[in-house]
Amino acid sequence: MSRFVDKLPLFDRRPSPMEEAEGLPRSGYLGQLHHHQYYQPHSNMMPLEQSPPTSTKHTSVTLAQLLKRVNDARSGSSTPISSPRYTIELGGSKPESVSSESDDHHSDDGGSEGQPRALVLKFTDLTYSVKQRRKGSCLPFRRAAADEPELPAMRTLLDGISGEARDGEIMAVLGASGSGKSTLIDALANRIAKESLHGSVKINGESIDSNLLKVISAYVRQEDLLYPMLTVEETLMFAAEFRLPRSLPTREKKKRVKELIDQLGLKRAANTIIGDEGHRGVSGGERRRVSIGVDIIHNPIMLFLDEPTSGLDSTSAFMVVTVLKAIAQSGSVVVMSIHQPSYRILGLLDRLLFLSRGKTVYYGPPSELPPFFLDFGKPIPDNENPTEFALDLIKEMETETEGTKRLAEHNTAWQLKHHGEGRGYGGKPAMSLKEAISASISRGKLVSGATDGTVSVAASDHSAPPPSSSSVSKFVNPFWIEMGVLTRRAFINTKRTPEVFIIRLAAVLVTGFILATIFWRLDESPKGVQERLGFFAIAMSTMYYTCSDALPVFLSERYIFLRETAYNAYRRSSYVLSHTIVGFPSLVVLSFAFALTTFFSVGLAGGVNGFFYFVAIVLASFWAGSGFATFLSGVVTHVMLGFPVVLSTLAYFLLFSGFFINRDRIPRYWLWFHYISLVKYPYEAVMQNEFGDPTRCFVRGVQMFDNTPLAALPAAVKVRVLQSMSASLGVNIGTGTCITTGPDFLKQQAITDFGKWECLWITVAWGFLFRILFYISLLLGSRNKRR
Repeated sequence: MSRFVDKLPLFDRRPSPMEEAEGLPRSGYLGQLHHHQYYQPHSNMMPLEQSPPTSTKHTSVTLAQLLKRVNDARSGSSTPISSPRYTIELGGSKPESVSSESDDHHSDDGGSEGQPRALVLKFTDLTYSVKQRRKGSCLPFRRAAADEPELPAMRTLLDGISGEARDGEIMAVLGASGSGKSTLIDALANRIAKESLHGSVKINGESIDSNLLKVISAYVRQEDLLYPMLTVEETLMFAAEFRLPRSLPTREKKKRVKELIDQLGLKRAANTIIGDEGHRGVSGGERRRVSIGVDIIHNPIMLFLDEPTSGLDSTSAFMVVTVLKAIAQSGSVVVMSIHQPSYRILGLLDRLLFLSRGKTVYYGPPSELPPFFLDFGKPIPDNENPTEFALDLIKEMETETEGTKRLAEHNTAWQLKHHGEGRGYGGKPAMSLKEAISASISRGKLVSGATDGTVSVAASDHSAPPPSSSSVSKFVNPFWIEMGVLTRRAFINTKRTPEVFIIRLAAVLVTGFILATIFWRLDESPKGVQERLGFFAIAMSTMYYTCSDALPVFLSERYIFLRETAYNAYRRSSYVLSHTIVGFPSLVVLSFAFALTTFFSVGLAGGVNGFFYFVAIVLASFWAGSGFATFLSGVVTHVMLGFPVVLSTLAYFLLFSGFFINRDRIPRYWLWFHYISLVKYPYEAVMQNEFGDPTRCFVRGVQMFDNTPLAALPAAVKVRVLQSMSASLGVNIGTGTCITTGPDFLKQQAITDFGKWECLWITVAWGFLFRILFYISLLLGSRNKRR
């Protein structure tokens, strides 16, 4: 498309943010920062002079308008084409007029100057503390050493933090490690429980419901949580399927993805997989931009980012912040934490908030840093990065006894002196929250939110919304759409990692081959009966042990799931069902593979009907075993914790299954474990399938002496003993007389509680129960808020 646009003479082509990033001089606007006249602060705390990264000769043009002109050029039609409301504008910024009348106004991209700022995120006196444990406090017998300092019971992570962020701007939170940057981002993004966080966070002066905030905002974690086997385009397309409404045609979603790929500078990597340690994929900077793209696909009104430049080189970091600047200029509120910005990145930031041990030591625009530290008595040397100087000074002061207390007090005095009693944190917003969200939607923001231009917002006085307003839905798409998209994505991941299934299939085939060769063609003698017992016990328990590989499946994508569900990309129930659907076909293949390997080789009874029942009970065992492992993956947080639990629990199930000790011999206080044993039901099912026929005889005549000391007697002696027993009992017992049938043997083993079909359905029910418990564990264990 860009090559086609270049050839069109009828309109001006604006550069993309990536081209702007490459063309911006390294000196930025801070090259002359130390030499300009003393900055006179104003109420909206914007820098006096700012050289934007792009030319201001032309007005901003959205990509939708660009495509409209292309379409007009092709067709020659003069009919206006409405731009899609999901467009993020790509134009450059305009220099803002600084005057006493511009406190609550700014120039929106694609709009006229002098329009009021739609959104103001204001936070006041945020305080957050956590309990502090002494090392080794979990040991009840441990006593503190005499020289060990007494630690306070609570540790304060945020201490009275105040400030504001506005649409069209980037507010950056800076500080050393442990200063509270991520905690503040979490507090603003409503990721800290309300009962633990003190202070207020308001948008346009109104409190906001947490569900509504999830809809209008996005949170980009510090880690890149992406599926490694999906390509860049597929990753963004699946994000579009989740976050964009069903009413939007697929072609429009694809167009949105293409636009975003161009905006993020990922065109060359569009068909490259994300990659991981074992698969070569995109670079670190590209992966970081994909992570951002996943969360901005629906064009959120508010964007929170936790150190988006962490681990990137200077060029990649600058590209990422350039993208964020374009997002902010499109009408979003962007709040990010950053460790140490370069000169070029600093030129893209509008507000800085320095933290030191949870306290604010500076809040204001970058241009106020030199006079601030000059007034503090620590002037910033020429040609030195102001943020590097500030961070170094803060780090040095933290080693002193009183820490950064003087700098925090100086910041308070500075705000009162230069920004009045309001401390520069803004005045009355230009419009209400409801009006601001509606205006943002009408400008193309929040694709996933409303069906029309109205939303329902719970005001601070908890008044009910007007009945005529349509609520912003909690989830964009219905249940079945989510499940379909999740299933398709999981199938692609499974298809691109065939080695996982191949290894599992090989394990089942090898196990089946070993069992088939050991228990080859068992006869119908008492020894054959005992050997069948061993085969069934090992076979059924093996089904469960081979299912333990389902444990790392969810654990490997646990944090991806948490990121996606944190802002209602899909329902947890949709994930559970799609997870079940994707895993079931492989269980069918494994069941047939094991049954074909062992059933006929061992010589089990039942013919064709018996074979298919054997397949069914093996499948039910796989189903219950994988459900059990899946449930545990939702409870434990690490695979090293999960495997010992799975293996030990399955050992207990086998112990109480009835193979080692019959049910009527188990102590009453352990009998409950017998009935919750997952191995009990498939074991009894295959036993009844094998020994349920009353016409089959397993002990005849002298065979009753097998497995006893009389087995060593000569055959003639056994016959005479048998004749003597017949005379004594008055019953004719010959060498061919049937002594024990299959049902008789089942009674001896105390397998009389349930029939074989009841055992089959109980095993299936276990599989459903564990998946329901998995869903409950996701509901309870996937809370994304700190306590």
